[in-house]
Amino acid sequence: MNLAGRIAIVTGAGGGLGRNHALYLARQGAVVIVNDLAADGAARVADEIIAQGGRAMAVAGSVNDEAAVVALVDQVIGRWGRIDILVNNAGILRDKSFAKMTIDDFRLVVDVHLMGAAICAKAVWDTMRNQQYGRIVMTTSSSGLYGNFGQANYGAAKMALVGLMQTLAIEGEKYGIRVNCLAPTAATGMTRGVLSEASLALLDPALVSPGLLALVGDDAPTRAILCAGAGHFAAAHVTLTQGCYLGPDAGTALIDAWDRVTDQAGAIVPAYGFTQAEREEASAIAAHLVPAP
Repeated sequence: MNLAGRIAIVTGAGGGLGRNHALYLARQGAVVIVNDLAADGAARVADEIIAQGGRAMAVAGSVNDEAAVVALVDQVIGRWGRIDILVNNAGILRDKSFAKMTIDDFRLVVDVHLMGAAICAKAVWDTMRNQQYGRIVMTTSSSGLYGNFGQANYGAAKMALVGLMQTLAIEGEKYGIRVNCLAPTAATGMTRGVLSEASLALLDPALVSPGLLALVGDDAPTRAILCAGAGHFAAAHVTLTQGCYLGPDAGTALIDAWDRVTDQAGAIVPAYGFTQAEREEASAIAAHLVPAP
């Protein structure tokens, strides 16, 4: 019971991957608040957890409804006095090629995935800061990390969640808040029609959820991007190559040096965004073209 006594909120947990997340966390000892837009779906999963000997509460509501999310958090605090884990899982798809996609389709997907996660994280942030402990998981995707045809809206939202995770991890570090991303591949209602039937047969959502234990436990990392599917786990990174100094008029020189600039030998994972600026400044100073500050 690795998560005994922990209080966890899982959004979009009325079915699919979220349901498996909720069931898994409950088996690990967590009290699970099952959130879903559909009240009946949330209730079914909460009842399923309770029938298996776990503890759960169903709370219906949209992650985009700030008032509803704040009310959910207040309800949890009122009953248990703390919130330890937030798994931002809720999401939708509106897949079309960019040429055929409307801005409304684009905005809706970004609102649910990105703004929904931000609203939920904001709602628990002060509680986690005050208790000096918190674990937040953002659900990203290979479609965001690497792109996928027909998913410009989804990919943009999912990569934006990586940026949100990176910054919240930095801001939350001194308060004991660790923030990570999970990039799942699973057979759910969202992936049917995207993946082949042969692939779906291998991608039981239950094989993804165990990856949560590493991301929300006491010894969890922070700023990790865990890719999980079919029982396989890998880590993704946003890297920065060594690059090279080309001077102030670099247009043609950059074209000629493109292979050097993009060479991944010696690439690093920056500890924070200003690492890029620090490296650029150091390179210019080393070239003796600007004085050291």
